[in-house]
Amino acid sequence: MKAIMTVTAQDRVGIIAGVCSLLADMGVNILDISQTVMQGIFTMTLLVDTSTSSHTFDEIHSALLKRGETEHLNIHIQRSDIFEAMHRV
Repeated sequence: MKAIMTVTAQDRVGIIAGVCSLLADMGVNILDISQTVMQGIFTMTLLVDTSTSSHTFDEIHSALLKRGETEHLNIHIQRSDIFEAMHRV
């Protein structure tokens, strides 16, 4: 299953490494990634494949929320089918 992820925070060293390491540890494959810094605000959007993971989507979601809380990151993940349905005209 594919999912869309966003990460925002005050820019600092190690944000990409921390998030991508967690995903790798959980067996989540990153299919596409884009990041930028605008006026000191870091933003990253990822397309990930959770079907390669032995963890459920809810477990991945919980782990990301926990990482976000401990590292002061705003992390959101949503199944791509739901994302596409919400944005269909």
